[in-house]
Amino acid sequence: MNETIRWCVLIPCLNEEKAISTVVKSALALGVPVIVIDDGSDDRTPDIVGTLPVTLLRHTHRQGKGEALRTGFREALHQGFDAVVTMDGDGQHLAEDIPRLVDVGKRFPDHIVIGARLLHREQQPTSRRRANALADWGISWACAQPVADSQSGQRWYPRSALELVELNAQNFVFEAAVLIAGSREKGLGIVSVPIASRYEGSFRLSHFSPIRDVMRITVYTVGRMFHYGQWRASYRRSRAEPLVIDDTFSRHAA
Repeated sequence: MNETIRWCVLIPCLNEEKAISTVVKSALALGVPVIVIDDGSDDRTPDIVGTLPVTLLRHTHRQGKGEALRTGFREALHQGFDAVVTMDGDGQHLAEDIPRLVDVGKRFPDHIVIGARLLHREQQPTSRRRANALADWGISWACAQPVADSQSGQRWYPRSALELVELNAQNFVFEAAVLIAGSREKGLGIVSVPIASRYEGSFRLSHFSPIRDVMRITVYTVGRMFHYGQWRASYRRSRAEPLVIDDTFSRHAA
């Protein structure tokens, strides 16, 4: 990819009135278009976003993060973008990390780039850390390649990944589904850029359930493994070191 690639920031949100203004303004400060998908908030979130120079899409009722991302993917494709960077609306992702994801996305054009929460991981609640480790293990196997932080919502998706918009997966499963189908059906690689784990402070409780949503992701992932087959070969490939790109990070890989 070259420097003329058209990309935007995509922010799904639900009841984020405390953080959404800061999150959206920080993304706008990058000088790129921003698409916000409000998933049926019943607080002031859509009113706040409505005062800002963004594309705001609203669901009349809650449909889950997967459907919010699907709505955003469709809009990005409709507007002709070549890629998107997703970030959550609760303030846990920083817009200042986005240029690093974009740079790696341009260097690795046939890859999904994950903002992997590899720094300050001690801030993660123990239950969340264990759930993420289990998800990484299973999703890496299904992808037949290693994935660092498969549950991070801060990602660079190239257009070929956006074209997977109609995958039959809902809620948080959709993000896993894009990784798996992108790997197995589009031949996309997965590369990670280290970002900080941010759980301290005034973030609202996560919409992600370590039990319910991990179970949903597990069932979907196992189903995909049966679908694609070649279990042993896929497992061997998944056990390699994940590709992590950061000049200041000890596990740098180029």
